[in-house]
This record gives sequence, structure tokens and C-alpha cells, in this order.
Amino acid sequence: MKRASRIYTALIMLFLFAPIVILLIFSFNETKSLSVFSGFSLKWYRELLRDRDTLGAVRNTLVLAVSASLISTVMGTAAAVGMHKLRSKWYRAALDTVTNIPMINPDIITGISLMLMFVFVGRFFGLATSLSFWTMLLAHITFCLPYVILQVLPKLRQMDPALPEAARDLGCTPLQAFFKAELPEIMPGIVTGLIMAFTLSLDDFVISYFTQGNGFQTLPIRIYSMTKKTVTPKMYALATIIFFVILTLLLISNLTDQDDGEKHKAKKN
Repeated sequence: MKRASRIYTALIMLFLFAPIVILLIFSFNETKSLSVFSGFSLKWYRELLRDRDTLGAVRNTLVLAVSASLISTVMGTAAAVGMHKLRSKWYRAALDTVTNIPMINPDIITGISLMLMFVFVGRFFGLATSLSFWTMLLAHITFCLPYVILQVLPKLRQMDPALPEAARDLGCTPLQAFFKAELPEIMPGIVTGLIMAFTLSLDDFVISYFTQGNGFQTLPIRIYSMTKKTVTPKMYALATIIFFVILTLLLISNLTDQDDGEKHKAKKN
């Protein structure tokens, strides 16, 4: 039974990671072939550095992802603290439901509904263009917020409720008690929420496609426009770089959670 489960797990891992391994290998291929590895070369990485349009899309994507993740982390942390302090179970259940809706809702419905709202508001105020970088930023904050809240809330529930009270008894104001006592305790959840928001914003295509403005193109939209013609191997090189960046962020998130778990065990002992 154990042997069968190991084989089954190995097959799943092979199915999940084989495409990524192939992409990594052929990003260093000397030619455009996807079936024959002609030789090791950094040609496509050099070609990527010469592609101004793609680098511009990467810059736009990073600006959008960093802005959306930072704003949604601050807002999500504040929302989680407020939800945690609610006394009414009904209000808390209602807010939990509202928080889960953006995650359960299909991206295409979220994208279309946000686009319609932005167009309606833009025409209502007589704006020349309804969609821009700011509408895309608001859309990304909207779908990143629930993930931040759901990462911070468990840390607040794990925290000793007497901690902020003790800080206030020692002379701290409620704001000082939060920053000095509560914030260090929930920081692992905030970091994890920040990383999740960044990766979700970096990866998003559907919502970005419906809410993008003229002159602002993200990397997923850029790659989608290239599929109508051909995707050159320099996109494999870019995907390889992004893969290792995301892998690094994932390792940081896991190490943060592991350190937090060890601290809680040490406190219990």
C-alpha cells in the first residue's frame, strides 16, 4: 500500500512539474526547436534584454503588483483586526461570507462586473477615459484583499488576547499596543498575505484584460497578444526567471511560517 501511494505521488509530481522542467531546459536551447536540444546557450536571455516592449510590460506588471500587494496588505490587516474584534457572531459570519465571495466568484465575472462599474462611474463623472492604470490597480486590490484577510485572521486568533490588554495596562495607547504587542505576533501572517497578494497580482490575466486602460499593458496580456502570432523562446527565458522569483518568495513564506510555529511551541513549553 505504501509503495503504491509513493508511485501515485511520484506520478502526480511528474505530471505537475514536467512542463516546468521542459520550459527551463529549452530556455537555454540554442535554436527555436521545442523537440531537439541543440546546445546550451544564453541567446534567448540576451534577446529578452533587448526586447523593450516585453521589458516595459514586465515593469508595468511589477509596479502594479507591488502597489496592489502593499495597499491590499495594509487594508487587509486593518480589516482582519476589525473583524477579529467584533463581538457579534452574526456580523462576523456575514463579513466572512462577503470576504469569501471574491475568491469563489469566477474571474471572468469579477472582471466584467468591475469593468462595467468603472465605465459607468467614468461616464457619470464625464471622464474622457473610463479605464486606466488606476482602474486596474483598484481591481487588483479588490481580489487580493480576501487573501490577506484570511492569512492575518488565523494569527490574530492564535494570539493571546491578554497581550494587548497587558500593553495598555503598562501605559500604551490602543494604537501603541497594536504596533508594539499585536503587530509582531501577526507579522508572519502579514508577510504571507503580502507574498500571496503579490503573486496573485503578478499572475492575473482575466481581470487585468477587462480593466486595462490604453497604453498600459501587463506581462500576461503581452504574452496573450503574442500567442496570436508566435511565442518566441525568449518568453521561456522570462518564464524561467519568474519561476525562480516565485520559488524564492514561496521559500521565504514557508520559512516565516516555520519560525512562527517554532516560537509558539517554545511558548507552550
